[in-house]
Amino acid sequence: MNDAASPPLWHLYLIETAGGALYTGITTDVARRLAQHRDGRGAKALRGKGPLVLVYHEAVGSRGEALRLEAEIKRLSAADKRRWLARRRGGGTLGR
Repeated sequence: MNDAASPPLWHLYLIETAGGALYTGITTDVARRLAQHRDGRGAKALRGKGPLVLVYHEAVGSRGEALRLEAEIKRLSAADKRRWLARRRGGGTLGR
């Protein structure tokens, strides 16, 4: 199968700000998107909130699947988001 014809693989990612807030997003290229956020070219919510640390990412599949998971996580409270993250990371915490 030709890779050029394959649909892109979408990823979910979580970034922690210097103040401890968690930002959730989706992309087809996590490294590129993190660099954009760090350069101030990403989401306005992250501008001036650095340093920014990528705390989690996973390949999700299609854009639709990624959007659904992103929306689900964004609806969580901060505490629930951290619990979700701890479960995904194998029970660990974010250094708190």
